[in-house]
Amino acid sequence: MEQQYFDPKLKVFALNSNRPLAEKIAETVGVELGKLSVDKFSDGEIRINIEESIRGDNVYVVQSTSAPVNDNLVELLIMIDALRRASANTINVVMPYYGYARQDRKARSREPITAKLVANMLEKAGVDRVVALDLHAAQIQGFFDIPLDHMMGAPLLADYFIKNGIAENAVVVSPDHGGVTRARALAEFLGAPIAIIDKRRTKPNVAEIMNIIGDVKGKKCILIDDMIDTAGTISLGAQALMDKGAEEVYASCTHPVLSGPAIERLQNSPIKQVVVTDSINLPKEKQIDKLVQVSVGPLLGAAIKRINENKPVSPLFKKRFDMDQDW
Repeated sequence: MEQQYFDPKLKVFALNSNRPLAEKIAETVGVELGKLSVDKFSDGEIRINIEESIRGDNVYVVQSTSAPVNDNLVELLIMIDALRRASANTINVVMPYYGYARQDRKARSREPITAKLVANMLEKAGVDRVVALDLHAAQIQGFFDIPLDHMMGAPLLADYFIKNGIAENAVVVSPDHGGVTRARALAEFLGAPIAIIDKRRTKPNVAEIMNIIGDVKGKKCILIDDMIDTAGTISLGAQALMDKGAEEVYASCTHPVLSGPAIERLQNSPIKQVVVTDSINLPKEKQIDKLVQVSVGPLLGAAIKRINENKPVSPLFKKRFDMDQDW
């Protein structure tokens, strides 16, 4: 990987949601993380102080709006305002995980479209560009009237499965009909067929497995989703696949939300390994033996370098791209 890259007008800042990932991004870019302090008043109000000049700079702020979602979102908005008032040339938000993405449409009467509201707030605050990773719904890109670069985690996950021999005799399984496009993308990287779990969701975070479409008998099944939240869908799906004669079941996702009973469910499930990225910073109690994290830091760092140089980011969608030539 290139280490000679340097642009004095490029700055990378990390807020509180995922500093370890921000450090990996900055290392790939070849810069030190910008200096700032983030603390709170006694009543909980967030206070940010940027401790270096960013006048005329192209600033990239790394912040996942994961739990605590509202704190991290407001922290990001305050940082954007501070950058704008300090005369940054461009303000670019790198959101490895875009919170509220599941509220992307009106499923029932009188519901908000909160994913659009978040987009509006970011634009109003003064963002010039957003770099996102595996949005829950692709149409969220259209919620923005500013450039949005939508990166993919599938090449990194595919690379892990190939390097560890899991792609041999594998079938990629979508946990529902809505995830078929995502499953097909991973299957193309692996050169594997796909299967679909036909399920009915009776209420939020509760799913009932109905049927499996496709041949999974004697196969290594790789369940793929954009996120694992309470792990109900993935755990039930894994058991259904084993009941249908699967040899082994692996689960994978870009965003390990892992809320509520998720860890217990994954521990008790027949899933052999859960492969995720580090888009969300996980506390130690969630880093179980079954869980493997693949870093998206080099990918997002490469995207920042290419955006800063006005180069296309499309080479980063390839599997096993050449670091020196494509990054």
